[in-house]
Amino acid sequence: MKALVVYDSQHGNTEAIARAIAGAAPRGAARAIRVGNVNAADLKSVDTLAVGSPTLGGRPTPAIQRFLDGIPAGSLAQVRVAAFDTRMSMFIAKLFGWAADRISTGLKAKGGLPAAKPEGFIVKGRDGPLADGERERAAVWAKGFLG
Repeated sequence: MKALVVYDSQHGNTEAIARAIAGAAPRGAARAIRVGNVNAADLKSVDTLAVGSPTLGGRPTPAIQRFLDGIPAGSLAQVRVAAFDTRMSMFIAKLFGWAADRISTGLKAKGGLPAAKPEGFIVKGRDGPLADGERERAAVWAKGFLG
């Protein structure tokens, strides 16, 4: 198995979750990479792709959205996909939705096979830090599709 965890992060919280996800894979089977450093060749060699972003107004960051838009149609056929985000647990935020749901929809539209339900990880306040136990929860979630 070769897995790639693509993420964008504004305050380091989503990056920390992405690294926890990659770290949950068997040794050397996954790597986390910031969205701006991903190229087409990276996607051709994976069988599992996880994508994550902070939630901004119910959406992923523009960089993650451009990444999703740039994946050629059907190119994720036979690739297991998972989506995650970081979010505050505020009622008002629930009205707009979450980035993970939109990321998941985008991955499935490119042919990806859902490997896990979209998941959100909680930050304390707009800039973080992550809530207690969220890194560990991310590792457990990832083991469900990486292990």
